[in-house]
Amino acid sequence: MNHPNSFPKSEHLCGDKRIGQLFTRGDAFIAYPLRVVYLIAPKKDVEFASVMVSVPKKRFKRAVKRNRLKRLMREAYRLNKQPLVALLKENDLQVHIAFNYVSDDELDFIAVEKKMKVALQRLMDKIVPASPAESDPIDQAISGNL
Repeated sequence: MNHPNSFPKSEHLCGDKRIGQLFTRGDAFIAYPLRVVYLIAPKKDVEFASVMVSVPKKRFKRAVKRNRLKRLMREAYRLNKQPLVALLKENDLQVHIAFNYVSDDELDFIAVEKKMKVALQRLMDKIVPASPAESDPIDQAISGNL
């Protein structure tokens, strides 16, 4: 039985084809210090969300610091992924996500978690198109909803 806040190996994004496809066809945005690359697709795999994290060696020479930042990012994702997974289940979609750390500064867990929440919220906003009630009143008048 999987705990809802677990992060099993099946949710890890791996494989050259899948990662290459994510970076060639995916869209991106920045929730500083995270750069989020995502690719939304109809549900095919077992998992709804596949995730990878990376911290560049160019910015952090010591493996200890890189591994700590990756661990913080994975933990922040693990604790805050439930609304995203629920939204993907509801719409029968899957998403591949890459979280890249782009800052030169090493942040603590509280700051990383706060930015991870922002990134996941922006990702959820991109998954669900705006509802007709939130759309432009001119568009509603044209379609006859007013």
